[in-house]
Amino acid sequence: MTALHGDSPERGGMAYKNIIVDIEDNICLIRLDRPEAMNALNLDLLRELGSALGEAQKNDKARAIVITGSEKAFAAGADIKLMADKCFVEVFAADLFTEEERAITRIRKPIIAAVAGYSLGGGCELAMMCDFIIAADTAKFGLPEVNLGVMPGMGGLGRLSRLVGRAKAMDMALTGRFMEADEAERSGLVARVVPAKKLMEEATAAARRIAEKSNVSVMAIKEAVHRADEVALGEALMFERRLFHALFATEDQKEGMNAFIEKREPQFRDK
Repeated sequence: MTALHGDSPERGGMAYKNIIVDIEDNICLIRLDRPEAMNALNLDLLRELGSALGEAQKNDKARAIVITGSEKAFAAGADIKLMADKCFVEVFAADLFTEEERAITRIRKPIIAAVAGYSLGGGCELAMMCDFIIAADTAKFGLPEVNLGVMPGMGGLGRLSRLVGRAKAMDMALTGRFMEADEAERSGLVARVVPAKKLMEEATAAARRIAEKSNVSVMAIKEAVHRADEVALGEALMFERRLFHALFATEDQKEGMNAFIEKREPQFRDK
């Protein structure tokens, strides 16, 4: 696996200083790389992340994406030094974090968050922007912004309440307490918990399984699930059904169903 951490023709010469990007076996692995700040999210890191995700979206070699941090921290919040001296007019006029969030959430390819250690504040929000979270048994999640006299600002409250319910979201956001990995799994925040030593093995294995599927159906599934978070149930079901119908216009539907009947592995072509 070749690390992209500096000028690279594959990235059009863009130098990433806060992340490391690797592409191998149809998986794009993005590692947050600010160890001196426990991967705290500043604007430079978020913009590099958005750029790397945009490049992965366009790269046919990247069929699934994994975002991870270090053993100690996925990301221990947003960079407080970035915000401490700002006033309302400054953050409102700049629309702080809006474009950075959109650059992440508009990606159509599936994104897995592989989380070990602390995933707090903006780090927890980033993990929830991904399509699902695989957590190490060392993971700790939290939205402790209330301790700083503010509140989550990158969609944390809305996403957390949908994932774990109103009561748990209120508990975490109002008290600032951390949620351990086992509680996060029970509550629906994470898809599964694995031993810390096997985190990347499990996350890349999941990404590899996704990468083997039809990219058309994978994107349709992601779009339908996200639409269901945003609209009434009836509209979500109709949207899902229409995408299901639309997939019958693809070659991959014919290949997948014929392969099942013929008891062989399908050879999808994303057509």
